[in-house]
Amino acid sequence: MNRAAALAAHAPLMGVPGAASPPGGQGDWFRGAGGLRLRAAFWTPSALVAATPRGTVVLSPGRTEPIEKYFEVIGNFLARGWCVLAHDWRGQGLSARLLPDRLRGHARAVEEFLDDYHRLLDVYEARMPKPWVMVGHSMGGALNLLTLEAGEERFAGAILTSPMLRIKTGKRSMWSVKFAVRWNLRHGKAGDYVLDDADDPFDHTFEKDALTSDESRYELWRQQLYACPHLAVGGPTWGWLAVGLDIGERALKPKALKVVRIPVSIVQSGEDDRVWKQTNRWAAKRLGRGRYVEVANARHEVIMETDDLRAQFLHEFDAMAEYVIPQDAVPVAPLQPEAVSA
Repeated sequence: MNRAAALAAHAPLMGVPGAASPPGGQGDWFRGAGGLRLRAAFWTPSALVAATPRGTVVLSPGRTEPIEKYFEVIGNFLARGWCVLAHDWRGQGLSARLLPDRLRGHARAVEEFLDDYHRLLDVYEARMPKPWVMVGHSMGGALNLLTLEAGEERFAGAILTSPMLRIKTGKRSMWSVKFAVRWNLRHGKAGDYVLDDADDPFDHTFEKDALTSDESRYELWRQQLYACPHLAVGGPTWGWLAVGLDIGERALKPKALKVVRIPVSIVQSGEDDRVWKQTNRWAAKRLGRGRYVEVANARHEVIMETDDLRAQFLHEFDAMAEYVIPQDAVPVAPLQPEAVSA
């Protein structure tokens, strides 16, 4: 693959007052599995922060989430001297959707996601200083873990927040959910909403739908969504649910977990109503160099939580960064003339 040619024209990065794209970044289009046009963005830290970038963070959002939702934490990584590569999974953000109705959160196969991610890394590899640290949330975290289990060896460490290894199914048993998935797929309903619930994101409210206890961050994301409605994704289809369950079942195989040799920190929200924290704790214990950290009182989106709760995630990131490349091994940015005091 000609990596330089693999990136097409620049892709937009949408912003609103208070949530603009951090400086030093650029969006791009690239081709995923099957030729789908997908979006990614790459940031380089200011020379005032780092004379040489410390390494690269590869950031993978959860279901429905676009790059824009992570501008704040991208800024946190840049301030620490890291380059950042973020991307929109197929079917969400500004990447190609899989159905004519853009709001339907659809998926077809785990392999398509894994292929997309591999192509993403190949396309940007020449621009990404090492070491690389993988950061993934929920669906993104689970797919990241599968990538490591499949033999991806270019990363030095990984931090996965509330990875989607076992989805909570409410009052319905997992057996009944799997039966319903099989029935609907067999009857040609893969593209239909689960239980006919469109879950229109424009009808959401903080009180009923927030996955964070930080109302200001929630409302800022709502402003981004209204400013660019094309970023929105609604409820999952039966096809997506089938893929979501498959991701977890594959990732949780004990033999697969044991092959992951790099340090992996699972930062789990204590009040998670989307994934089973007990399953994530179990997985962390079976990883070769796994660590489990539970953030008490945090809801599912710990990276979007209140300052004191998300600080625990940043603390884990800093510890991982120090492990893979100690701060004293990084060249210090030269003092700028205008910063010299009299």
